[in-house]
Amino acid sequence: MTDLQVRKMRFGFADSPVPFIWNQSDPAFSCAANMLSFLFLAIEKMISATVHEAMPLIADPQVAEEALAFVRQEGQHSMAHRQHAKELIKAYPALQETLNEVMSVYDDLTATAPLKYRLAYIADLEATFTPTFTMMLNNADTLFAPGDDRVASLFVWHFVEEMEHRSSALMIYDSIVANPWYRMRMAPSVFQHGGAVMVKAASSFNKLIPLEERNVDATSIFGSELWKVWLTRKFSFLRKYRFFALPDDGPIQRLYSQIPLREQAAVAFGVMRSQVPGHNPAKQEMPRLAKEWLARYDAGHDVSRWYTSGNQRRQGQHD
Repeated sequence: MTDLQVRKMRFGFADSPVPFIWNQSDPAFSCAANMLSFLFLAIEKMISATVHEAMPLIADPQVAEEALAFVRQEGQHSMAHRQHAKELIKAYPALQETLNEVMSVYDDLTATAPLKYRLAYIADLEATFTPTFTMMLNNADTLFAPGDDRVASLFVWHFVEEMEHRSSALMIYDSIVANPWYRMRMAPSVFQHGGAVMVKAASSFNKLIPLEERNVDATSIFGSELWKVWLTRKFSFLRKYRFFALPDDGPIQRLYSQIPLREQAAVAFGVMRSQVPGHNPAKQEMPRLAKEWLARYDAGHDVSRWYTSGNQRRQGQHD
C-alpha cells in the first residue's frame, strides 16, 4: 500500500488580484516562484503523460500503486498552479506568451524524447527537490511568511508533498529502466534543458512585466551576472567594454540573499549527491515544517491559509 495521500487544495486565487511581487520583502524570490508556477504546469503535464505511458511496463503492483498516487498528487499540483498562473495572466495578459513557450518546450520533449530518457528526467529532477525544498521550508519565515498567504500556502503545500513522494519517481525509473548509471549520465542534459527553460521564462518576465511591477531584473535569480555587477560598480571604467555592458532590466538581487552561504553550499552538495547511483531520497529527513503541515492537515486545520489560519489558531490559544 502506498502512503501517499491525494489532497485536493484550493487557495482562493480568484478572490482578489494576485500581485506579481507577492512577497514585497523579496522580489527575487517572488519572480522565481512565479516562474516555478509556469514551469510546474509544463513539467507536471509531461510527468502525467510519461507515467501513464510507463504504467503497462511496471510489473510490481506496489510500484504501480505508488506511480498512480504520485501522478495524482502531481495532477492536483498542476490544478493549483494553473489557478495561480491564470490570475497572473489576468493581470498581465502578455504572460500567456510566456506560459505557451514553456508548455511547448515540454510538449515537444514528451513527443520526441524516448520514454527511458523522460523517466530519467523525472527521476533526476525529483531527486533535487528534497535538498532544495528542504532549504526553502527551513527558511519559510522569510521566503513565504511575509507574502500573499495564498501563494505562500500553495508553495508550502506543494513542497511538503514533494517531500512526501520524494522517492516515487526513482521507484518508477528503477522498476522499468533499472540502470542508475544511465540516470546519472543524463543528469547534465536534464539540468541544461530545465535551466534553459527557466532562463527563457525569466527573460520573458523582463520583457513583458514593467519594472515598477517586478522591482528586480528577473534573470538575476540565476546569479550569472552578479560578479559582473560587482566589478562594474567597483571599477566603473569596465562599463565601456562590451563584455561588461549589461542590459538595464532593473536592480540585481541575489536569490536566497537572506540564507547563509554555507546552507546554500550544503544544498548544492545535496543536489549533486542526489544524482549518484545508490542515493535513496526516502532516507532524507522530512523538514520540521513538513511534519507540522502534515499533522495540521490530518487534524483538520485550514492549511490553504497556512499563515493566516495558523496565526488565528495560535492567537486563540493565547486568549
